[in-house]
Amino acid sequence: MPQEAQFTILRAARLIDGDGSPVAEQAAILLEGDTIRQVGTRETVHAPEGASAAEFDYPSGTILPGLVDCHVHLIGIGDGRAGDELVTLPDEVLTVQAAENVRRHLYSGVTTVRDCGAKNRTTFLLRDAVEMGIVPSPRLILAGRPVAIIGGHLSYFGIQATGTTECRAAVRQLIKEGADFIKITATGGSTRTSHPLRPSFDVDELTAICDEAHKFGKHAAAHCASSQGMVNALDAGIDTIIHGVHKEADGSDVYRPEIAERIAERGVCVNPTLGGAVTRIRMLESMESDLSHAERADLDTMRRASEVRMDHFARMRDAGVVMAAGSDSAWGNYRMGDFQTEIEAHVMAGMSNMDAIASATRDAARSCWIEDRVGSLRPGMKADALVVEGDPTEDIAALRRVSDVFLDGIRVDRDARV
Repeated sequence: MPQEAQFTILRAARLIDGDGSPVAEQAAILLEGDTIRQVGTRETVHAPEGASAAEFDYPSGTILPGLVDCHVHLIGIGDGRAGDELVTLPDEVLTVQAAENVRRHLYSGVTTVRDCGAKNRTTFLLRDAVEMGIVPSPRLILAGRPVAIIGGHLSYFGIQATGTTECRAAVRQLIKEGADFIKITATGGSTRTSHPLRPSFDVDELTAICDEAHKFGKHAAAHCASSQGMVNALDAGIDTIIHGVHKEADGSDVYRPEIAERIAERGVCVNPTLGGAVTRIRMLESMESDLSHAERADLDTMRRASEVRMDHFARMRDAGVVMAAGSDSAWGNYRMGDFQTEIEAHVMAGMSNMDAIASATRDAARSCWIEDRVGSLRPGMKADALVVEGDPTEDIAALRRVSDVFLDGIRVDRDARV
């Protein structure tokens, strides 16, 4: 005898669908198992005749899609240590840290995360624990180890490749292990042996990686901390550009509109990662009276750099580039469980509140190639929903006032610690 369908009805003062449509007032949504069945008003949304339904009412709340953070590092701690130190911890410790990080993000309203690089097989082992019901977690999109050059950014996580043959082999190995997409470090970064403003792989190598990923139906995302890195990644057929920094090899900030035009024309997403700098600036400002002269200088430098990044963000948006929200936590001082700072940074850079929400739902899902399943509230989509107190289109900080989180139609017990 087939099992009776399980229905859940959420009602609230308003609903944001994640697609950028106007706010729906006195809204309701019907969930059937792990799928959204109906979206409408309090008067129009009902369970089928004769069916029972669990009902949740939020008289002053807002229903919106579960947030999609398209850039995390699940094994990160967020205590300021460099990746070069993080990687010295045993894999077992890093896997436990990842379990704590996914719980924090889920409880804060994030129902999907894309991990952009971890040591060895730590995140794949985490997924095993999640599938066994040991660990509460958002749905996971995993790269496993990022593909890097010898000594390049994140090379300490486990894969270093040289030449097109090794690059293709690295992609095949990752997909064999269970990678959902391929993360490439197309330039250097914070890794001490890398060169942040210079390309790492050449275009032939990048093309081999992207081509191999696409052959298996996977997407590729590239860390690009310089303008030339973006150009090379575009030449290679990349799907998402991470950071998207307009910087020349000499360190000068030169916005290059032709790059933004190419990105927009190709439909490539950019994940700008503004929140990490905002987090660090806020932290230093909170103890500004106690800062040393060097720390004050560092704070001033970070403020200027953040202003430049936000200006370039606005210019890329004006050029039609899709800006997908991804926090890059828990890297540097940016702890997980605070995706809201990244969304707030998008508002600081000129987005409307509604557009910033869409960047963290619809557009982040698009960057992850899962916009047909998550990122918006419409019939047939996965039943992932976030309910907050207040109206985030009027006050973006309302995203921090989480009332409930639903993942696959199930209300998350946010009091559970295990």
